[in-house]
Amino acid sequence: MTLVRGRGLEVWDDGGRSYLDLIGGLGALSLGHAHPAWVRAVTDAASTIGLTTNLVHTRPQAELASRLAALLPIPDARVFLCNSGAEANEALLKLVRKHGLALGKTAIVVLEGSFHGRTVATLAATGQPAKRAPFEPLLDWFRFVPPGDAAALEQALSPGDVAAVLLEPVLGEGGVVPLPAGYLRRARELCDLRGALLAVDEVQSGTGRCGEWLAISSSGVVPDVASLAKALGGGLPIGALVARADLSFAPGEHASTFGGGPVPCCAALAVLETIEADGLLAHVDAMGSLLRDEVSRLAPAGSLADVRGAGLLCGFQVAADAGRVVTALRDRGVLASTAGADTVRFTPPYVTTPQEVDVAAKALAASIQEVAAA
Repeated sequence: MTLVRGRGLEVWDDGGRSYLDLIGGLGALSLGHAHPAWVRAVTDAASTIGLTTNLVHTRPQAELASRLAALLPIPDARVFLCNSGAEANEALLKLVRKHGLALGKTAIVVLEGSFHGRTVATLAATGQPAKRAPFEPLLDWFRFVPPGDAAALEQALSPGDVAAVLLEPVLGEGGVVPLPAGYLRRARELCDLRGALLAVDEVQSGTGRCGEWLAISSSGVVPDVASLAKALGGGLPIGALVARADLSFAPGEHASTFGGGPVPCCAALAVLETIEADGLLAHVDAMGSLLRDEVSRLAPAGSLADVRGAGLLCGFQVAADAGRVVTALRDRGVLASTAGADTVRFTPPYVTTPQEVDVAAKALAASIQEVAAA
């Protein structure tokens, strides 16, 4: 399939066929294709100033950093801008490693089933052995524990050598699995007790994807460090590391040639402004709940093992091969992705309408039934 244009949630291939795009750039297309505010911001920025050296800053860069620091709950925050989620997580790992080494702490606790990126360090932190295996041995900084198991987390922290706990509030590639609020609160307590940082990877779940600026906020937990990307740029590559000021890099300790460029920063500002102006956080929460409810109602009895997610990060665990269901969806004109072998994932733009939810739910129910009958 070769896609050639899009508007909102609709995309067209080079043969003229249209599809409903529920992949949304794997969660990056927060405002949909060709949103007027986003297009205007990117066009204006591209015609104003190009990339500058990272030895100076631009107004869009400074404004975006200030906006993120104000929106996220991390107190007295500082922001490092880069180009992707993997880069944001690389910066996160360097930052918590530096903090830990100063205290004689070298380990980082991460979750089984997690996904943090495909660079060397972020892959080493990823709790999916099949993704790590072709490249091992990797960094030995990481200690893996089962998600949601507070006793295992406490045991992993007990030696006193842990610099940070890194987790996804909603495991994305691991099957769209939200961590229980009680577990997240206990993780915060244990980190405080053991003198470890609580770091959250919100590359997929953040910037409004789950109905909050940070998905972890719904549990009432405030992290020390957070990474963002995907939805932040609305389709342009940008990532951000947001951390307490006392954890900041010193000059020269970390950098990115393209990080904080004026065009992606203006795109991100347009995303944040549109989310606020159009009340999209509440809309994301409502549309996500409606989508999960409709699929649960329409799917054939016994065909769904679980329905999971938060906001418009939705996972449907099917009693079939998820890849075959995604292919059946495409044949019906709906684009989706998988999150593991048995989970169909929807990450549509925040501007999804109830009518589009209805189309998506009916198509998924019919596709599940088709695959089950084959």
